Amino acid sequence: MLEQSISVPSSIRLVSIPLLASITSEIHVMIINCTEIVCKSAEIIGAASLASFEMNENIALEDEIMKGLISLLGSSKRKIAIASCNAVLDLSTTSVGRQRLLEFTAIENLLLCFVQECKSTTAYPAVDMTFLEKDEYPVLLLQGAITLINSCTIDQLQHIPMELSDKFPVLLKSLWGQAHKQRLCVSSSKCDQGDEFCISNIRTNNLVESIFRLSINYGLHTGDMNFEHVKKNTFYLGEVGIEPFLSDIWETSPLLIKNTSKASLKQDGIFSPFIQYLGLKEAIPTFLPSFLKRVISCPAIASDELDILEIIKEIKNDLGYPINYHQDIRVVKTECGERELHYFQEMSDSRLSRDPHILSMNDILKCEEAFKEGYSIALRGIEFRDQTISAIAEGLAYLFGQPSAGVNMYLTPSNSQGLARHSDDHCVFVCQLIGAKRWTVFPRPDFQLPRLYEPCDNSRDLEDKSRKFDGCQQFVLKEGDVLYVPRGFPHEAITDADEGFSLHLTLAVEIEPPFEWEGFMQVAVYCWAKKQKALLYKSGDSISLNLHLVSVMLLHIAIKLIGNRDPRFRKACLVGATLSSSDTRDWLCENQRTTFGYLISTITSESKFSDAVEQLEAALRINEDPLEHVRWMKHLIVEEEEIERKQSLSILSADSKDMFGILIRNRDIAEAVFLQVKSKFCCEIEFFEDVKRRYRVMLEKHRTVRKQYTNGMLSLHSALQNELEFGSNT
Repeated sequence: MLEQSISVPSSIRLVSIPLLASITSEIHVMIINCTEIVCKSAEIIGAASLASFEMNENIALEDEIMKGLISLLGSSKRKIAIASCNAVLDLSTTSVGRQRLLEFTAIENLLLCFVQECKSTTAYPAVDMTFLEKDEYPVLLLQGAITLINSCTIDQLQHIPMELSDKFPVLLKSLWGQAHKQRLCVSSSKCDQGDEFCISNIRTNNLVESIFRLSINYGLHTGDMNFEHVKKNTFYLGEVGIEPFLSDIWETSPLLIKNTSKASLKQDGIFSPFIQYLGLKEAIPTFLPSFLKRVISCPAIASDELDILEIIKEIKNDLGYPINYHQDIRVVKTECGERELHYFQEMSDSRLSRDPHILSMNDILKCEEAFKEGYSIALRGIEFRDQTISAIAEGLAYLFGQPSAGVNMYLTPSNSQGLARHSDDHCVFVCQLIGAKRWTVFPRPDFQLPRLYEPCDNSRDLEDKSRKFDGCQQFVLKEGDVLYVPRGFPHEAITDADEGFSLHLTLAVEIEPPFEWEGFMQVAVYCWAKKQKALLYKSGDSISLNLHLVSVMLLHIAIKLIGNRDPRFRKACLVGATLSSSDTRDWLCENQRTTFGYLISTITSESKFSDAVEQLEAALRINEDPLEHVRWMKHLIVEEEEIERKQSLSILSADSKDMFGILIRNRDIAEAVFLQVKSKFCCEIEFFEDVKRRYRVMLEKHRTVRKQYTNGMLSLHSALQNELEFGSNT
């Protein structure tokens, strides 16, 4: 057995690999003659696999052994099937063993055998822990399948037969639903849950990871369809129209979109399934515990990580836990329009600690009491928890040419204010689903758009109201209405005493740095410099090539400095936007060309050699990477350029200190080269075609990994949506 300490006799350690292969090649004949011999052969292979890494690898590389063991997984003789399962598990203790098992389709055999075992029970298609606790064989099959699934590459996951990849997750979700109940009922400290098991030697985290992995590649390119779904309901623009919105409103001014027909809330409306999913009843707080215990934590992922397997590796120990405070949920109210109070104050105070506070069942039940006391429930990441909201968010992201959009839910009792006045670093569409809410939007403190991930100075938003009251706008949102608030505009909202509770969703369009106009200009520099570098590389002039690279580095820095003060560089670049009519697309294309021309003109006149060098020196003095702001450009590289990237100098791989040394040694001509590089770039760069293509390649990479993450989280939540209500004491 894998998890047991096995003492391997010296005689087994001396068993030769050819002998093992010979034994295995005759395995089918031996089945007829002697079950015990076959079982003993499998035991010897398993014990030898555990003896040393070298022995494990040697066994895994023997084709006959692999074929023989895998063929026995579904043996009609129970003892043989169990012995082969144990041997497979022993082999899978090393990465070489796991990959060889995957090469010989062991995963298909394990899944098929497990599904067949479950079909033999009266509870199929569900499976429960009681069933597994009674029989060693299905437990071994399940353990082996989970181990191999969690070792698969993306391609290997895609090659699992569809029939099995559809049926097996259903069975896993049944187990996961039961494990989730157990997690809710234990201590809120994650440390206390880290070693719990779902069943036998199968950790709940590994079970959850398998469900997540099996779902990540589902419907990766459905954005256009979701966009049509959003467009059909036109909840986001009302009677305004896309062109006036993009030219006069987007990132510039708030806008109330009245929905007198309440189409989005009707039975066939886009928000109707979500309202049904919540299970709303007349007494609104009663739905809260039932809803919150069906949602799990959605760990944050790095925006510049575009490998879903690396993301899974990073978050695997956090998958499947109940929601935790601040990351997923806040229970908050604002008194006197200024100070936020958290119902779970101890959780709020510990938000900077290493271990997040996971809500236990008792905490979830307290949320209902908090609501009655005037606290709002703010739940993040609804796009990861409900399929219909996810489709709406994806459609909205496609509309504005962004990788993804986020959705938060706010439930506020009557006569109450949840969050204090604040501004966001992203644009929001506030969709009022139930009740009414009164919003006040204050003028933006300055013309500069706040950047995503950069600290927001919300202290200014909490100043004396009288100093900002001039120019503020007030809106009353009723059911079906939508309020657009651009990034950087301070705002607050309150429910009136005579209006009852309010439920609204905020759809957030986050403009990530690569997808601002500054990001597009950085892509343009990359594309132009790549062509120039190829010409210089052929010339064999290393000094010219190095000075060219230094100048390109300084140009990247200079563009960032301009973006820090020019708001047009921070505007969202809509090159990836999905628009319906050809007239609108033509209008947008012309608008983008005009903007591009302005940006090129600004770079020509305002990018200064001395400013860029000063910024480079300042970064190096404090050991910072002066090109950190463009490290995302590594995602521009397409597969056919990977070898070229490794063989030649590139601005992404160049050492900044070395580049600075080249600059110092050639200071007398460096400025002239920089001015020449800047001039040639501004004169020669083409807007569309190559730049646009590279930009969209990067956008698609971002979209793919966000979609994969969303698929995984939706799959985990789907296992809990239809979960039977369990008693109030659980």
